[in-house]
Amino acid sequence: MHLKTKPQRRRFRPVIAAVLGLLIAAPLGAGPALAAEAPEIWQTDYKQALAEAAQENKRVLLEFAGSDWCQPCIQMDKDVLSQPDFKKFAASNLILVKLDFPRRKQLPPAEAEQNQKLQQKYTIEGFPTYVLLDPSGKEVRRQLGYLKGGPTEFIKWVRVGN
Repeated sequence: MHLKTKPQRRRFRPVIAAVLGLLIAAPLGAGPALAAEAPEIWQTDYKQALAEAAQENKRVLLEFAGSDWCQPCIQMDKDVLSQPDFKKFAASNLILVKLDFPRRKQLPPAEAEQNQKLQQKYTIEGFPTYVLLDPSGKEVRRQLGYLKGGPTEFIKWVRVGN
């Protein structure tokens, strides 16, 4: 037995199929394209960052943080470091280095060792700590803890170190 659908419903089938296709395909196609457009601006190799800073005549911002346990670190990342205004400023003016001290995930041994040595070198006493270096690697200033005011205040903090 063959069932007939009403003519009005048949008219909408192509439209419904097209809309469903777009809804399914859009997120799948957008992911890789967005990832390709937004390269990671934070690096973990301190020596490489210093070499880039010297070559590009940029300052280095070291972030000492506990990414998976330190609430002020997590909040600073959310409120400041991941915001478009800061990312745009940083891309033009800074070399960013994340020196992480996680508790729940394990870093590669060389990275963990580097971070421990840098924690001692810069006498880091709390998290988050931000250390601004000039292009030659000399410390310009530091900020211990969460800095209120969002990207605008943090960018001012970086610029005052000029």
